[in-house]
Amino acid sequence: MSEDILRAEDPDVAEARNGDDAAFNRLVEPLRRELHAHCYRMLGSTHDADDALQDALLRAWRGLDRFEGRSSMRTWLYTVATRTCLDTAAARGKRALPMDLGPSSERAVLEHAPVTEVAWLGPYPDGRLGRGPAGPDTRYEQREAVELAFVAALQHLPGNQRAALLLFDVLGFSAAEIASIMDTSVAAVNSALQRARAIVAEKVPSPSQQQTLRKLEDARVREIAADFASALDRGDAEALVALLTEDVTWSMPPLAHWYRGIEAVSDFAVEVPISRCPSWRNEVITANGQPTVACYVGESADAVHHAWSINVLSLRDDRIHEITSFLDPALFAEFGLPPTKP
Repeated sequence: MSEDILRAEDPDVAEARNGDDAAFNRLVEPLRRELHAHCYRMLGSTHDADDALQDALLRAWRGLDRFEGRSSMRTWLYTVATRTCLDTAAARGKRALPMDLGPSSERAVLEHAPVTEVAWLGPYPDGRLGRGPAGPDTRYEQREAVELAFVAALQHLPGNQRAALLLFDVLGFSAAEIASIMDTSVAAVNSALQRARAIVAEKVPSPSQQQTLRKLEDARVREIAADFASALDRGDAEALVALLTEDVTWSMPPLAHWYRGIEAVSDFAVEVPISRCPSWRNEVITANGQPTVACYVGESADAVHHAWSINVLSLRDDRIHEITSFLDPALFAEFGLPPTKP
């Protein structure tokens, strides 16, 4: 949306200030998707993003008298949303993946309970995103900026660095605008941005998943995900292993144990999903701009299958380099998926 519209003289602004919630919704609705994605990038959880956006919009509604029109409505709403997310992040702390907590396991761990005291990173439904850049003069596409590796790297940044990088590199705000949004100096913004870029460059692999997926093209990407689902369905360990890179990783938040390398991952695959899960039903979807398989498990092939995991796949060339299995049936509703399959 252009920066030269939705300023203080807009009729909807005046009506919203007079208590017209329909006018306020008209102001907000064109920006709701991108604001929600921003909250997810800041917080690493769709649930937290939902809460933060709701809180931010309530703050914006109550504080609309302070919108004087020196910036666009988009900048005003990003100011409120960013500050809300910074408050949330400071109170809750960063979100993690299993590899942030300790070394990988060499053999399958058969008995381990979910770790509930950790705030885990969560997946993001692609249906909430648009295509193309998230803002003018940006480094990242919208889907690049929600890739799991990128969002996981953001969690290693202090809140001010996280906000500065997202506002500048993802959303295209200037350093001066970010200084205003974060109530700090341009020098502080530039310093935070420099530090944030260094950490993200260290932790995020190149090429990005979007670059890899474009090279493979949609049909091949979907085929790889479908082959992964089919191998699980059939209990075919050999076919599953053939899809993986030698240094593949498999993690399963909220379980702390994770696996690195073809031998450890193969041992886990054989011992747990192939041997101990009687029957699978799977659906190929997308999450975080990446191929994803939603898995349902049943006691037998003809039993009702229940939602089990959202498995986000990261590819290198035409092999699976990372499997992140989010073991949370509640996530299925966020992807528009039913809780069971007959």
